[in-house]
Amino acid sequence: MQDMLVDKLPAGNDYNQMRAFIAVAEYLSFSRAAEVLGVSPSALSQMIRSFEERVGMRLLHRTTRNVSLTEVGENLFRRVRPAAFELGEALAQTRIAGERPAGTVRVHTFRSAAQKHIEPILTSFAERYPDIVLDITIDDEAVDIVARGYDVGLRIGEVIERDMVAVRLGPELRQLAIATPDYFRRHGRPEHPRDLVHHRCVRWRWPGHRAPYAWEFFENDAWFSVAVNGPLIVSDKETAVNAVLQGLGIGFAVEDTVADYLAQGRLISCLEAWSAPFPGWFVCYPQQRQMAPALRAFIDAVRSGLSVPIAELSGGANVVG
Repeated sequence: MQDMLVDKLPAGNDYNQMRAFIAVAEYLSFSRAAEVLGVSPSALSQMIRSFEERVGMRLLHRTTRNVSLTEVGENLFRRVRPAAFELGEALAQTRIAGERPAGTVRVHTFRSAAQKHIEPILTSFAERYPDIVLDITIDDEAVDIVARGYDVGLRIGEVIERDMVAVRLGPELRQLAIATPDYFRRHGRPEHPRDLVHHRCVRWRWPGHRAPYAWEFFENDAWFSVAVNGPLIVSDKETAVNAVLQGLGIGFAVEDTVADYLAQGRLISCLEAWSAPFPGWFVCYPQQRQMAPALRAFIDAVRSGLSVPIAELSGGANVVG
C-alpha cells in the first residue's frame, strides 16, 4: 500500500508541470500565472505543452486573448486543486513549526541543578514559549540520557556520558565537610580527612547504588577517598544536610547548597585545605546534526545570563561555549 502511494506521487518535472497547470487553471492567464510562479510566459507555455503530452490529453483551450479549460482539464483541476492546497498547508505548517519552538522537551536533572538553574526560569520560559511542554525528571541518579529517552540533562562534569555535548552553566564547585558548632564542641574537629573514620558521619549514596559514596579529598596533586562510618545512609542530599543540622554527625555537601547555613553559623566547615574544586554544572545533550527548536530554546534559557570560562572535561564529552 505504501509503495503504491509513493509511486503515485508526482516527482521531478511531473510536479513542476502540475504546479504550472494549477496556476494557469486558477488564474486563466499565462502572464499572471507566470508572474506568480516566477518564470517567463514562454517557459510556462512549454511546461504546459509538456504536461499535456505526458497525460496524453489537451487540458487548455488557448487563443491570443483567452485561456479556458477543456472538459478533461476541468475535471483534473477539480481533483488536484484541493490536494495541492492541503500539500501547501502541510508544508507551511511544517515551516512554522520549525520557526516557532513547540513540542515536549524531556529533561533529566540532579536536584541541586534543578533548584539553581531550572526553577528560576520556569515562569518566564512558559510565558515566552507557550507551545513547549517541559517534562522534567528530578533525581540524583546518573542515568544514561539517551538510553532513557531524555532529550537533555543537567549534570556535574564528572558524570557526563561520553560523546555528549556539554555546555558549562556555572563555575567550579567544591564539597565541604560540615557539622553543627555543638557537634564540634562535643566531639572535636578532625585534623585530617583520614580522622573522619573516628567520627559519626551522615553518609550519602548515589540512587541505584548499594554502597555509600566515599568522600573525596585532594592532597599532593591527587584525589583520594575516605570511607566514613555513621548511623545514617540516605539517597537524598537534602535529607543528609537536614540530619547534619540536627547534630547527627559530620556531613559532606557541595558548598553552594549549604552556603546559607554556613553564613548563619548553623553549620561550620572543616578540612577545607583538602577540598579542591571540581567541574560544576553542565547542560548536556546528544550530538545531533539539526537540533529541534524546542530543545534549543530550553538550552538557551538555562544558559542565559551566565558567562564563564569553558574547560575541557575528561571522559570524552565535548564541551562548548
